[in-house]
Amino acid sequence: MEQVMMDFLRERNIHEVECVIADMTGIARGKILPKDLFLSEGEMRLPKSVLLNTVNGEQPNNLPYVGATDPDMICKPDLATLRQVPWAAENVALVIHDCQNFDGSPVGLSPRAVLRRVLALYAARGWQPVVAPEMEFYLVARSSNPHEPLAPPLGRSGKPESGRQSYSIDAVNDFDPFFLELSTFCKQHDLGVETLIHEAGAGQMEINFTHGEALELADRVFLFKRAVRETALRHGIFATFMAKPMETEPGSAMHIHQSVLDKAGNNIFSTETGEASPLFFNYIAGLERYTSAATLLLAPHVNSYRRLSRFMSAPTNVHWGYDNRTCGIRVPNSNPRNRRVENRVPGVDVNPYLAMAATLACGYLGMLEGLQPSEPTYGSAEHVHDQLPRNLEDAIMRLRECKPLSEILGELFVQAFCEVKELEFATYSRVISSWEREHLMLLV
Repeated sequence: MEQVMMDFLRERNIHEVECVIADMTGIARGKILPKDLFLSEGEMRLPKSVLLNTVNGEQPNNLPYVGATDPDMICKPDLATLRQVPWAAENVALVIHDCQNFDGSPVGLSPRAVLRRVLALYAARGWQPVVAPEMEFYLVARSSNPHEPLAPPLGRSGKPESGRQSYSIDAVNDFDPFFLELSTFCKQHDLGVETLIHEAGAGQMEINFTHGEALELADRVFLFKRAVRETALRHGIFATFMAKPMETEPGSAMHIHQSVLDKAGNNIFSTETGEASPLFFNYIAGLERYTSAATLLLAPHVNSYRRLSRFMSAPTNVHWGYDNRTCGIRVPNSNPRNRRVENRVPGVDVNPYLAMAATLACGYLGMLEGLQPSEPTYGSAEHVHDQLPRNLEDAIMRLRECKPLSEILGELFVQAFCEVKELEFATYSRVISSWEREHLMLLV
């Protein structure tokens, strides 16, 4: 492994290496090392408490999770993630690290370790999940004032979008310079981006990924978000992965298509004769039963719940149906080999490692417990709006109370994640909004 890494760095004349991990929010943390120091050290040390940062940089009481001394953890580079950073001014490489204790065991607070833990359960049964995420995001005009609403950026036409442009080719072409460079960066960064479309919102885009192994896809999504933001900055605009960045526009999702292969590469969701298998229905039933409890991992921020509202192209239910986009769980039309389930609940603001782990954990529990699904929904499910948590506080409570998910994801991780989110909610709750000032200041 060391020789492969040395050859990679030498052939590309790399000067520095970005050594990164993902914290619970999905923010890249780590160090930038000179190439020679990176090679000589072979690992990176960071405080375990780095994993516990809230989105605004605070930390809960770390004592139950990392101990009183705030110890280090060992971060080992994963060679499979080694890439060159295409937008860097000099030749810079990047590698994602795994977090380990000093005895070599995984740090259970690490989102990458949580996903590995779930995948190990599948592997023990001879199964390998296959996933394909679809990521929506907005391009917005640059703004330095967080109190002003976001607005669509100006394209090459010199005008902002003023209406819905679903699947419009011309609307995408209005930002050709941005997308051409993004496409180049994604290719150089080995991100496996497959399809680009314009979504419903003004300035809202969607990128689809080629399907693959769940850990690899989570890595690619983690890196893709940064690539999009960096590219946008180079073109004088912002890119945002907020779940609901604009009041009157649809929210942004990360729909996750998922299936499971056996050791021979056969889709366990289909029988030898091409029919849907019992495991397929067990998996759907697991999503029905446990997605509500897992919502905190699929909608992890206060803003996430603005997206999960009726008649805004986002699910408010965990019903399932064939090719039914009003359901939280959709079964796309496909042949037996490609039979899969689409979880439409996750927002694009998720930590990809935790979103993958959560949805796969729900399906695994369904297969493990032999759960049976409800009848499929053939009409609209828009009228069902009481199955998912309505806010962050509700979602925290539901995850805390779900012992099967805690056992799969790790009880210490679930407790820590909930405490991080409780601190975020407390910080958010202290903010006085413009709505309150407008409607309450002089009227109550």
